[in-house]
Parts: sequence; C-alpha cells; structure tokens
Amino acid sequence: MVTTAEKTNIGAISQVIGPVVDVKFSSGQMPQIYNALTITGKNPAGNDVSVTCEVQQLLGDNQVRAVAMSGTDGLVRGMEVVDTGAPINVPVGATTLGRI
Repeated sequence: MVTTAEKTNIGAISQVIGPVVDVKFSSGQMPQIYNALTITGKNPAGNDVSVTCEVQQLLGDNQVRAVAMSGTDGLVRGMEVVDTGAPINVPVGATTLGRI
C-alpha cells in the first residue's frame, strides 16, 4: 500500500487501450522502467477502481507506457496515478509456497 509520504511522483492517465495505460507525469518526475504504478479512486460511474501497473516504456514528452496487472475496466483519462518508486513485490515464504 502506498502512503501519503510516498506520493511524490503523481501523474494522470492520458490513454487506455486494453491492458496498456499511458500516463503523463510532470517534468522531472518520470518513473523508472519496471516501477509499479497504482491507480485508485472512483470512475465517473462512482465505482471503486484499484489497478496496479508496471512501467514498460518511456515514451518521451514526460509520458510512460505501462501494462496493467488486472482489468482496466473503469479507468478513464485524467485519473490520478502514483509511482510507488519500486518494482512490483511478491511475498516469499511458507504461506506462498506452491501457490505461484
């Protein structure tokens, strides 16, 4: 989960095509490739949306292309996107043994 203190790099969705999400960030706040991006909030219909994406490409003009790890239903242009500053993590231990 991302805390308020970690909300340093905030962008906005500029395009959604299937599982691919393009995000525009402010100048100097571009995430690194493989960083996890989180999108949480409500869509215009009032439904809760929570999607994690992974940055795959730096497009230039302060935009990145990311791939969603779940469905992109409900994502719309302008929604807030937060760069977590780290790659996607998977817990390791006895509880996940044989489940991945």
